Amino acid sequence: METSPATSSACALLETLIAHGLEWVVVCPGARSQALALAAAQLEREGAVRVVVRIDERAAAFTALGIGSETGRPAAVITTSGSAVANLHPAVLEAHHAGIPLILLTADRPEELHGIGSNQTMVQAGIFGGSVRLLRDIPAPVDIQHDIETAQTTATEAWAASLGHAPAVHGRPGPVHLNLAYREPLSSAQRPQPRPGSVAPLAPRDHTALVLPRGPRTLIIAGASAGPEAEQIAHEGGWPLIAEVSSGARFGRNLVAHYRAALDTAELTDAVERIVVCGHPTLGRQIPALIAGRPDIETIVVRSGGEDLNPGHAVSAVVDSVSVAPGETDAQWLGAWLRVGSEALAEYEQRQADSAPAARAPDIAASRATDAASKREYAQAELAAVRTPLTRELLVDAVWRATWPHDRLVFGASRIIRVADRVVPGKKIPVFANRGLAGIDGTVSTAGGIALASGALTRVVLGDLTLLHDAGGLWAEPGQPRPRLQIVVANDGGGTIFDSLEVAATADRPDFDRVMLTPQDVNLRALAEAYGFDYLSASTVGQLDQALTQPGPRPLLIEVPLPR
Repeated sequence: METSPATSSACALLETLIAHGLEWVVVCPGARSQALALAAAQLEREGAVRVVVRIDERAAAFTALGIGSETGRPAAVITTSGSAVANLHPAVLEAHHAGIPLILLTADRPEELHGIGSNQTMVQAGIFGGSVRLLRDIPAPVDIQHDIETAQTTATEAWAASLGHAPAVHGRPGPVHLNLAYREPLSSAQRPQPRPGSVAPLAPRDHTALVLPRGPRTLIIAGASAGPEAEQIAHEGGWPLIAEVSSGARFGRNLVAHYRAALDTAELTDAVERIVVCGHPTLGRQIPALIAGRPDIETIVVRSGGEDLNPGHAVSAVVDSVSVAPGETDAQWLGAWLRVGSEALAEYEQRQADSAPAARAPDIAASRATDAASKREYAQAELAAVRTPLTRELLVDAVWRATWPHDRLVFGASRIIRVADRVVPGKKIPVFANRGLAGIDGTVSTAGGIALASGALTRVVLGDLTLLHDAGGLWAEPGQPRPRLQIVVANDGGGTIFDSLEVAATADRPDFDRVMLTPQDVNLRALAEAYGFDYLSASTVGQLDQALTQPGPRPLLIEVPLPR
């Protein structure tokens, strides 16, 4: 039996992507995409690539998004034709806005099956609009040699565009869509001989760099995905650092603790002369309001891959990188910000101690006492601390303390990430969140991709609705290694984040609760067990601490019941 054109073309496409550096392929079931899927499976058996199978295309795309977030290189997603392609759209939008590389390989019907009412046939080319860095609509292969050359060229274009190296994408990584039509026979048992060969290196992408003089009073702001480079800039310049919890830059000597209090201090913000923004700040209104409300400030945005940040169209320049000129550090300017942040931290800790005195850590000196009364007092304090009922603040504190630099931490777009942003201290750990559009879509699947690609223990902190929105992301292929996941669910019975909106004070309460809160009473234990997760419920600090440090061969779902 001769090799079908579909199989020849699919193999050439994947082999070329692998030659460029493709390491992961996420496959969804479907007949029209069988040549691609079977080629991927064969290449995995040869050790050329790793394959992940997912039932749901939305979960598959977010799994690939997580892999791209962790590695900085695109994973490929293979789907069949029709509605399968539409399910990729939420992840495509997130990849576009967050600047995460992603390659979509969508199988399509040949042109003669379009417009005649064929099953699973629709206009797929262009379905993602302007959210892709490159679109190629490839006709069904008919001439094997010509189609192999087309596949190789297309793969090279796709790889470059996804990483932001194509001239048309201006250095912005993101999603690429290859829409690939196939005719019968859709695959063949005989695979063509591999066509080894070197691939040309990627053309260098345009890069604008700026050297920052030291004179202006400067504030460094790190939003989502800013990374440790933001802390490095602040450290070299001797400037205060405002770092959101999802930035990956929330550490270092220049970090302003409880930064919201500092941003509310007029004598500090009025004195700002320059702002440097890294990443995408999304967790509050203060930062965009400061930029938009002070056109006299020089605001420099370091491009993060997605859309350029420009609140109030007040940004002065968008660059690819910045460095700091030699010179003296303005210790007084840095000290003023650190002092306000430190005072706000002390006030917060006092409020916490007043509201939950048992949660305070026992006096460690008392543990070394020799008299019986001191020992007894220490033991009672320690017992009271571990029995303290969990609040949102204590939940995020426990997870933050349990997570180390070799772990991964993922936050869902829930109320809980905003609590974490207010209260957790500095710590150099890799933090991820889907903040391109800041939606709840695909959080579990994204975390699964991060865990697979990193091999690290990955903790996911999210709300109950965020979990249920991606319940299908809990599924994993039987017989394959499962990602090392701990999913911590802050379960307050619905979308309580909407209680903070102005409408909560004016809307009819039953109507508001039904259509905004969207209350739920899903049995999370049963859900966890159905998908092969271990389950624990934690209502006290001690229970959560124990759950987070519990080793086990299976992934774990920890439910934390919380009041509305």
